[in-house]
Amino acid sequence: MRGRHTAVAAGTGFVLGALAIGPGLAPGFVLSYDMVFVPHPVFTKATFGLTGMLPRHVPSDAVVTALSHLAPADVVQKAILLAIFVLACAAASTLVPSDRLLPRLAAGVVYAWNPFVAERLLLGQWALLLGYAALPLVAGAAARGDHRRLVLALLPAAVGGFAALAVSGLVALIIAGRRPRALLATAGVLLLVALPWLVPSVLRASSAPADASGVAAFAARADTPFGTLGSLLLLGGGWNRETVPSGYGGLITAGCWLVLVAGALVAYVLGGRIRGLGATAATGFVLAALGAVAPGLLRAAIGLWPGFALLRDGQQLVAPLAVVVAAGAGLAVARLPDWVAPGLLLPLVLLPGLAWGAGGRLRAAHYPADWTRARAVVAADPGDVLVLPWEAYRGYPWNDGRRVLDPLPRFLPGRVILDDGVRVAVPHRPAIALAPEDPRARAIDGLVRSGAPLTNALAARGVRYVAIDAAFPADRLSGADRVVAGPDLTLYRLPAPSPAHESHPPQLPMYFAWFITFATFIWCMRVPTSNLKQRSLPKET
Repeated sequence: MRGRHTAVAAGTGFVLGALAIGPGLAPGFVLSYDMVFVPHPVFTKATFGLTGMLPRHVPSDAVVTALSHLAPADVVQKAILLAIFVLACAAASTLVPSDRLLPRLAAGVVYAWNPFVAERLLLGQWALLLGYAALPLVAGAAARGDHRRLVLALLPAAVGGFAALAVSGLVALIIAGRRPRALLATAGVLLLVALPWLVPSVLRASSAPADASGVAAFAARADTPFGTLGSLLLLGGGWNRETVPSGYGGLITAGCWLVLVAGALVAYVLGGRIRGLGATAATGFVLAALGAVAPGLLRAAIGLWPGFALLRDGQQLVAPLAVVVAAGAGLAVARLPDWVAPGLLLPLVLLPGLAWGAGGRLRAAHYPADWTRARAVVAADPGDVLVLPWEAYRGYPWNDGRRVLDPLPRFLPGRVILDDGVRVAVPHRPAIALAPEDPRARAIDGLVRSGAPLTNALAARGVRYVAIDAAFPADRLSGADRVVAGPDLTLYRLPAPSPAHESHPPQLPMYFAWFITFATFIWCMRVPTSNLKQRSLPKET
């Protein structure tokens, strides 16, 4: 019976995903902020984090590239986005110790359709959401001390990479923390599944984002009338105002969300607390608010160890609170008769801005022919490519002006250099510009910003091509050969570039890291499928 309930919850998640993605399911690619998928991706050193900035896209880019050899890349993207909703709804349904379907569906719907999911989806952080979707399974496996099942539950987060695993690791470690042996075993599991991105991170430690100005840029912000802390409590509070879904944040809708969240939290406390999950949610909430309520403390922490920069974008750490809210919603509905079934639509009514591709903001787009021609040129005569204008995010006309991280590093073969520093607008203050992390971008940064001629200077630094995908003064590239000229991209070939000198981390540790992680997952596949169907989680004593 419970297995059938989980299947129904998965089907409900599929419907919610189709409703949320909407026009993004049409042929083409959904490009929104950090969500960058390209046609025919290829494996490069950058795919594995062996060049440039910190490997935030490892191993997610490698997994997408592998899947894109089996199916068209845009189909892979749509399958992943739908899988997030399917897994989130199905996993959350296992949180409720009830034999009735309705309470389990209530938990699944609340977990799959809330401000956190909406804002992170619009921000393009699909990899983080993939780990978020499986978080209830991580909590269950950690509470039971079943480390093989924990490995399998961590698979989506392992694909997602460092942010997804950081959130999942927080949940697993705090839940297991009351038993020292279980804590050590859980830490070992997290280490094994994190190796593909952890190893290149250690090898590229010099690129760590120690810029403490990012604390103000990425701190949680109020998107409801209840201030920053109230917004975080309602599972919102993201730093980017452009990712707040339409219709959310008004007094009425936010007030109704407050009632829903408060009722769910009360039901969670009264209905039996899942072991350690409340402490995880509280810890995550405190860390999420840190950049807003104690920015000086966080800046000092980053100064001591750049790894604390993970806490700059603190709102992602309210994910454990979303698990508690979902569980509480299911426990509350378990106390009610089945005639309250229409109430399952309440999250959709209170957050209509997520529907139909977030009001059309997640429409699919097609890459222009100019880009395809440029890729063919670079593939035929390989060389390093510099991308101009010197900005990380673009608003292309062919993408309806929606802002997206420049896709050229993934679209073009070989080494691509761009300004990977981020510029963030802050209310009532000048925009905050973070320094580039890529060592080669840092070396060229002053030259590009100087306004001086670029052709010979870039060629001397090993640059073979310059790709311009927005307005830029062409006279700075005097003497370069324009090999692609179109309305959407211009590609210049520089004369006689010097050999590029760039230090690369050793690849052998990466091979070992991938092998160990892959072998770990294969070994744990021996866990019977039925073991993943949780009946309920242990209660706190």
